[in-house]
Amino acid sequence: MFVQDDLQQRWWALEARLMEQFGKKPDLEAVLFLIGMQETGFIRDKISKEQKQDLMHVAVCTVLAPGGYFILEGKDEDGWPHFKQLKEIPVMGLAEQEAFLKDFVLLYFEQQYREVE
Repeated sequence: MFVQDDLQQRWWALEARLMEQFGKKPDLEAVLFLIGMQETGFIRDKISKEQKQDLMHVAVCTVLAPGGYFILEGKDEDGWPHFKQLKEIPVMGLAEQEAFLKDFVLLYFEQQYREVE
């Protein structure tokens, strides 16, 4: 349970940081959407449901890459990254899946902040 508590504490800290920046508390889906926008540079006033899904897919691949699940193969002519899946994502329940993703999202932000400093 300690590991789960630590994850929750770190997630709340990230939420607080993002809330300061955007004025709104983000859920996991919103955080993935932001990561996708950051990774692609795709920022528009109007974004279709399909584009939102594509941005979140880019985010999931990006955050899971350090775990060896995906590797960036390159970018297309529009600058969108394309990934190759290297190994299967473990089958897990919804709560476990959310914790799994949150852990990798937190690692992503830790790396981003390290690069800025």
